[in-house]
Amino acid sequence: MAENSILCSVSSLILSLFTLFSCLFGHGNSIEQLAGYNTFTISSFKYPETQIRPFDMRYIRVDLPPWFSSMSIALKSSVNLDIKSVEKVPKSALPMICFREGSLPLPDVSNTSFGELVALSNSSFEGTQVLQNSEQCYPVPRNMTMKLTNEQISARVLYFGLFNGVGPTRTQSKMIVRGPSYSFAANISMEGCITSSMQGQYCNQTVELLSCGLSRNNSGNGSASGFFNQSMLSCRNNFVTSCLGDEEMKIYTLEILRVAEFLTVSAENVRLRPVNNSGNSSGIDLMCFARYGAMPSATLHDFSGNLNKSPLVINSPKVGQWYISILALNLSKETGGSQSNVSKVCYSLELQELECPLGKAGPDCLSERYMLQTVLRKDSTPFESYFLPYGEKVMSDAANFLLEPLLSNYSFGGLNTWTYFILDIPHGAAGGNLHIRLTSDRKLNYEIYVRNGGLPSLVNWDYYYVNKTSNSHGSMFFALYSSSEEKADFYILYVREGTWTIALRNLNSTDGTSNRQTTMSVSLERCPKRCSYHGDCKSALDASGLTSYSFCACDRTHGGFDCSIEIVSRQGHIWQSIALIASNAAAVLPAFWALRQKAFAEWVIYTSSGISSGLYHACDVGTWCALSFGVLQFFDFWLSFLAVVSTFVYLTTIGEVYKRAIHTVVAILTALMAITKATRPSNVILVMAIGALALLVGWLIEFSTKYRSLSFSMDLCLNLLERRRIREWVNSLVKTIMKRFRWGFLLAGFMALAMAAISRDLENSQNYWIWHSVWHVTIYTSSFFFLCSKVITINSGNERPTDANYQLTRQDSLSRG
Repeated sequence: MAENSILCSVSSLILSLFTLFSCLFGHGNSIEQLAGYNTFTISSFKYPETQIRPFDMRYIRVDLPPWFSSMSIALKSSVNLDIKSVEKVPKSALPMICFREGSLPLPDVSNTSFGELVALSNSSFEGTQVLQNSEQCYPVPRNMTMKLTNEQISARVLYFGLFNGVGPTRTQSKMIVRGPSYSFAANISMEGCITSSMQGQYCNQTVELLSCGLSRNNSGNGSASGFFNQSMLSCRNNFVTSCLGDEEMKIYTLEILRVAEFLTVSAENVRLRPVNNSGNSSGIDLMCFARYGAMPSATLHDFSGNLNKSPLVINSPKVGQWYISILALNLSKETGGSQSNVSKVCYSLELQELECPLGKAGPDCLSERYMLQTVLRKDSTPFESYFLPYGEKVMSDAANFLLEPLLSNYSFGGLNTWTYFILDIPHGAAGGNLHIRLTSDRKLNYEIYVRNGGLPSLVNWDYYYVNKTSNSHGSMFFALYSSSEEKADFYILYVREGTWTIALRNLNSTDGTSNRQTTMSVSLERCPKRCSYHGDCKSALDASGLTSYSFCACDRTHGGFDCSIEIVSRQGHIWQSIALIASNAAAVLPAFWALRQKAFAEWVIYTSSGISSGLYHACDVGTWCALSFGVLQFFDFWLSFLAVVSTFVYLTTIGEVYKRAIHTVVAILTALMAITKATRPSNVILVMAIGALALLVGWLIEFSTKYRSLSFSMDLCLNLLERRRIREWVNSLVKTIMKRFRWGFLLAGFMALAMAAISRDLENSQNYWIWHSVWHVTIYTSSFFFLCSKVITINSGNERPTDANYQLTRQDSLSRG
C-alpha cells in the first residue's frame, strides 16, 4: 500500500504544478476542470466553413495518443434533411459522413458500407465494437455534437470523410455538374489524462503498467510450453499480489513491441482474504477481459475468460497497446450452506508472451518469416513503392521476386505449411493501396492470408485469397482483378498504417515444389489498376495535411473507385457526342439572317459561337480536343454570352459607331464572366440583364439623336398646345415601336427562349447530353426569331436632318435680307 500512497502523492504534485501554472497565466477555469477530472486538452482544431460541391469530398485525420481520454466533435452544416427525407434522396446526391479507424473511408466501393441510415448521435457508438474492420456512414446532420471516449474507440488514428453524393458516378468525369452544394464547419478537441497511470473518460480509473522481461529461452523438447526455439517474455504487475472485492475491477496495460505467437494471461495463487474464512476460492469467477488499443469492459472487449478456471490464451496478438481488466464475481455466494465472510479475493497476475527467433514464426517457430524492405519507385508520386525481402536469397532490382527459394524448409513435401512476409505501411500513407500478386507457371498451390498488426491464420485474418471463387470479395476494401488458376491479383484499398503480415499457406503438391516457379509482387500503389486505363490518378492531402491520398478521375464513360464500371456504353457515347456537337448547327439560322442583313459583326459572333461550342463539346465528351479544355471552355461561354447580348443590340437602330462602343464594353464584361466561374447558374440571369441594359441604352441613344430638336421650355406644362403636341409625340412613339417589330416572330422568339430556360433547368449529370442539346437548338432559334422580328426601315432617319437644313437655309436667307 506504500506504493499506492506514493502514486497518489505524485498525482497530487502534478495537479499542484498545473494549478501553479494556472495562477501564473490566468487560466483558472481550465485548471478547475483539470482538478476535477485529471484531464487536460491535448489538441483543438477548428476547421473553417468549407463548401463541398456535388460529388466532392473532404477527409479529416485525428491522431489519438494512448493517453487520450475523450474526443469531442462539433459539426455544423447547411444540410437540412430528416429521416423521411433521407430515404427519398438517392445516394448519388446524399450528403454522407463516414468514420473509419486507421485509414480513409471509401463508401463508393460497396453498398454494405452504408448499413442502416440512422440519425447520427452519441448513442450510435455505445455498446458496439466500432470502426474495427469496416466503416460507418451516416447522413450529414445539420448540427452534431458527439463525444467518444477511450472506452469506445481505440487509441490509434481516426479518419472521417464528408461526401456530397457517393457511388460509381462520383468519380465519373461529367459534362456538367448539377446539384446542390453544402457547407460544413467543425471543431475537434481531444482531452488526455495528466498521468499515464490514470485513464478512462474522466481519468479516474487506475491502470497498472505491467513490467516484462525475458524469462527463459527454450530450445528443447523439455520446455514447459512444448514449443521449440522460442523466447518467452513474462509480464507481472508491480505489486505482485492484487486483491479485489465483489464486482470490483482492476485494469492493467502492456505494450507488445514485436510480432508474437500468442499471449497467455493467467492468475496464480488465487486465495481468499481473510485467510481463516471458510469460503472456497474455486467457486469464485475471476473474469478477464482483454482489448486491443482501448479500455475493456464486461460488454465491450476482444477476448474474455475465467482465469480461475483456465488461463486466457490470445493467439497472434496484434502489435501495440493491450488493456487487461480483471473482475471478481460471486465472492458473497453461499458456501457450505452459510453466508461466507469472504471480503476479497487475492491473486498474482502473470502474462507470458511467446516470441519466435528472428526470421522464424508459426507453430513451433519452424516457419520462415521475412521482413520486407521498402524500395521507393523512381519518378513516382509520394509513398509509391514496392517491397522486397532482406537477405541474400533475393538479388534483383525488379519489383518481383521468386517465391520457392524463400519457402520454409519443412514445406517441401509437407502439408499445410506457412511462410510469412512482414511489411510496414509508413505514417501518412493510408491513402495508398496494397497490391499483392502471385504468378505461377502452373496451377497455384498457395493460399494467401493478410492481417494488420499480427500473424494471420486460418481462423484469424483480415483478408484472404484461396481461389477466384473463395476470397474476401465481399469485403468493402478488397478488390480482386484478373485472377485465374495460375494467378492471384488483388488490392487492399486504402490500407491502414502500421505493420502488415502476408502469410502463404503451401498446400500439399503431388508434382513437388521444386518443379514449379512462382513470382510474387508486393507494392504500394496510389490508384488501383492504374484507374483501369480509363482515367487519371489524382493525389491530394486531407484537411490536416498529414495524409496523402489518391483517387481516380475517370473519363466520360466510366466510373467507380478504379474506373472499371462502364456507365455509358460505346454506342451511347457516340449518340451523346453527335447530339451535343451537331446541335450547334442551329447557329446557322441567326448567322445566315445576320449575313443577309449585312450585320457582319453579328454574323461573326454567331458563327464563332457555334463553332467554338461544337469544338468545346467534342473535347468535353472525350472525342477530340483542338485546344486545351480550359481554352475551349472559355471561348464557348464567352462567345455564347456575347451572342445573347448582340441579339439585344441588333434590335436597336443606332449607328455603327454606337454599336461598336456597346460591343466593346459587352465583350469586356462577358470575357470577365467567362474567365471567372463561367459555369455558375447566375451567369444566365446576368447575361440577360446586360442584354436588356444594352437594348435600353441603344433606345435612349436613338431617342436622344432622333428627337433632340424637341424643346422643353419652362412654360410647357402651362401651354395646352404644347401638351397636345407631347401627346401626339407619345402616340407617334408607340406607333413607331409597334411598327418596329414583327410581333409573330417576336412571340416565337420568347417561346423558344422559354423552352431554352426550361431545358436548362431540367439538366443534371445524367441527362445533360439530352437537355443541353435542346438548349443549343432553342437558344439559337430564339436568336433567329428575334433577328427576324426587327423591321428594317429605309431612310427612317432623314426627316429631322431635312428640317435642320431647312432651318439653316431659312436663317441664312433672313440674314441676307
